[in-house]
Amino acid sequence: MDRHILLIEDEVNIAKFVELELKHENFQVTVSNDGREGIELALSNNYDLLLVDVMLPGLNGLEICRRVRKQKSIPIILITARDAIIDRVSGLEAGADDYVVKPFAIEELLARIRAVLRRLGPLVEVKSVLTIGQLKIDKNAYQVFYENQEIELTKTEFDMLVYLMENQNNVLSRDAILETVWGYDAEVETNVVDVYIRHLRKKLPKVSNMIETVRGVGYVMRG
Repeated sequence: MDRHILLIEDEVNIAKFVELELKHENFQVTVSNDGREGIELALSNNYDLLLVDVMLPGLNGLEICRRVRKQKSIPIILITARDAIIDRVSGLEAGADDYVVKPFAIEELLARIRAVLRRLGPLVEVKSVLTIGQLKIDKNAYQVFYENQEIELTKTEFDMLVYLMENQNNVLSRDAILETVWGYDAEVETNVVDVYIRHLRKKLPKVSNMIETVRGVGYVMRG
């Protein structure tokens, strides 16, 4: 199983370049170009490492570090355009594990990522079977069961249900669901999330009340 990195970088060309290089090195990569979206993704999902630009629209990288550190111990590497000592100190005090200065060689960035990830030790395989009550998902087999009866879902419905179950009792915004299930660059409106939630509730009527609507925010899976 590959390590999953969240890259929060507003310069689209840099983000795309880094994303391609990381994928070439067999990392999974999720990209956000906005600070507020980035912090939402960081707090509502499980990543192995955050790669965060300091200068971001919406919310800067230092504040993202501070907020993540209040809830998670996930490794964070800051990307900064400034190499002043005060900037490096500020980043480390905000909770970053390391930093890299623009412009950087991709080899240096990869080396720093690997060094930080080595501190985590061997990658532990994530549980492939998810269970809430009588609802069970086998992620490896792409199968869904309720009371031991298989339920047929499309791939998108399946991926959405997995995301909801993996984040049981955590409220997920429509944007977060859209980014995770369809991808950050998908040209899809957020109301498509509501459509697929209705599909899930229709196909899983006995557990439809477990998928709660949080008005003005999104959805949450209760158990």
